[in-house]
Amino acid sequence: MKIGFYDDYRPCIVKDDGVVDITEQVKDLDEGVPQLLMQRIITGFDGLRSSLQQQEASGTVIPADKVRMRAPLPRPGKVLCGEGNYMEGVPIDPPRPLRTFFKSPDAVIGPGDTIVFPTFRPVIFNHEAELGVIIGKEAKQVSEAEALTYVFGYTTAVDVSARAPMEDEAEVPGTPPHHYDKSFDTFLPIGPAIITADEISDPNNLNVKYWVNKELRQEYNTSDMEHSIAYMIATLSNVMTLKPGDLILAGTNHGNLGPLQDGDFGEIEIEKVGHNGQPVQDSMKRTWDPKALRKPSEMAERREGLKGTPNAGTWPFQPKGGV
Repeated sequence: MKIGFYDDYRPCIVKDDGVVDITEQVKDLDEGVPQLLMQRIITGFDGLRSSLQQQEASGTVIPADKVRMRAPLPRPGKVLCGEGNYMEGVPIDPPRPLRTFFKSPDAVIGPGDTIVFPTFRPVIFNHEAELGVIIGKEAKQVSEAEALTYVFGYTTAVDVSARAPMEDEAEVPGTPPHHYDKSFDTFLPIGPAIITADEISDPNNLNVKYWVNKELRQEYNTSDMEHSIAYMIATLSNVMTLKPGDLILAGTNHGNLGPLQDGDFGEIEIEKVGHNGQPVQDSMKRTWDPKALRKPSEMAERREGLKGTPNAGTWPFQPKGGV
């Protein structure tokens, strides 16, 4: 099942040809705050499942071209992102440490919303197409073996990034290496819906694609992750309690990563999960060469160069030294 919001954040089931309204089925959970409503749908889903399935089968479908889809998680409690977290086709044994960072929940936008660039002057603005993971129940100190049972579902996500300041530009506040250059408002498109975890047999075997102006750029499979979804959840849950409605971005394969600029239209598609797109607006009308993409061969070469280098480990599952 795919759950989302449409128009003025009315809850719905998303189907191939449109949406089915579920306002009546979840009315007792709604206090007027869309994020809280979605969190209550998540935590109460087992009890709602029967009525939602009945509504999905018999409810009126509102055609897709008659509705405006909204972000299915309007303001997640936490947004945790994998830094890289892809092997770029080059496994390393033992794996490199898991690196993650926070991204502002206020960066979230939904389908058709506009990515708006700030006046900050980075070297480049990049797209990073990623699988988004939505936590379904409180997770604290869970094992890797049980971690996926804490997932409610999945969505598409784009980690829009302002890639380091130009030479004569001041740095964005925050802690290196990312500061807050990934947390500008509108820098986290997600949606159009959350597909429930029971529909995805293996989140580490999904095809991901990203287009800019109908030209395919990123194309990879989540099997290339260095640290699996389960490992990420288990590791993070040993540092902080993960709550229903928290969002984890699983990282990206950097092959064919390229620029975003004014007038572009970017689109992400993840197998079984969904398709989402946003226009880009830049009041400064900055430009980059749209053909200057990161070559997969160069990313693989960079990975090769990491073999044999010191490994700091990842607490609590991977000791210092990596073995």
